[in-house]
Amino acid sequence: MKLDLTDKIAVVSGSTSGIGLGIADGLAQAGATVVVVGRQETSVATAIASIKAKNPAALLRGVVADLTTEQGVAALIAAVPVADVLVNNLGIFNDKDFFTVPDDEWMHFYNVNVLSGVRLARHYATAMAEQGWGRIIFVSSESGVAIPGDMINYGVTKAANLAVSHGLAKRLAGTGVTVNAILPGPTFTDGLKTMLAEAAEKSGRNAREQADEFVRSARPSSIIQRAADVEEVANLAVYLASPLSSATTGAALRVDGGVVDTLAM
Repeated sequence: MKLDLTDKIAVVSGSTSGIGLGIADGLAQAGATVVVVGRQETSVATAIASIKAKNPAALLRGVVADLTTEQGVAALIAAVPVADVLVNNLGIFNDKDFFTVPDDEWMHFYNVNVLSGVRLARHYATAMAEQGWGRIIFVSSESGVAIPGDMINYGVTKAANLAVSHGLAKRLAGTGVTVNAILPGPTFTDGLKTMLAEAAEKSGRNAREQADEFVRSARPSSIIQRAADVEEVANLAVYLASPLSSATTGAALRVDGGVVDTLAM
């Protein structure tokens, strides 16, 4: 099985670090021309350099844009008017208690985690449908299914990702464009390291050990009993972006290490 994306243009939002960077790297390895998008020119350049270091032949473009705003989305669209693959990865998370999260923070989470993907899909899906082929992937989370009590605002926005992706798949039926969501569980990214930094300092564990301990304590239903590696999540996204996934659409595919304890989804 060869995942060949030669001659395809792939836009990956939030792709300067973490899962987004891993997906961008995987798509580049499959032959796609990958558009790396971030808010800072330095972070975009660093991300491109890190991909090039492993794959000197990688075809990459960088766009600096704040996709949490309409203006930022418009800037990306102006730079890259059409794409064959869209990965809506941009997202933020925290572990604040429900009663301490004000309205403006709820709205910020919604703008970042939901509206950025809605705006991009609304634009890029049109040309995809016209050409009769396209792939749209929303990076949701197991927290969108099993809403954590200490991350309710995050879980709500990730549930919204599932609703948008499923509905959009139906809207694009018969066009050759598939729309799917992937649901990572806790993944060993810089974001998770930052969230757990204080706990690691107190426990004396290194970052990896603390991440795995977080999974065992906060997500005890995990079957693998550890945080996933970025590449393990990226591999699923690359498959969904490829021509080989043509019969998969409207799906919510878990790469959560078995955290969600159910036979469905």
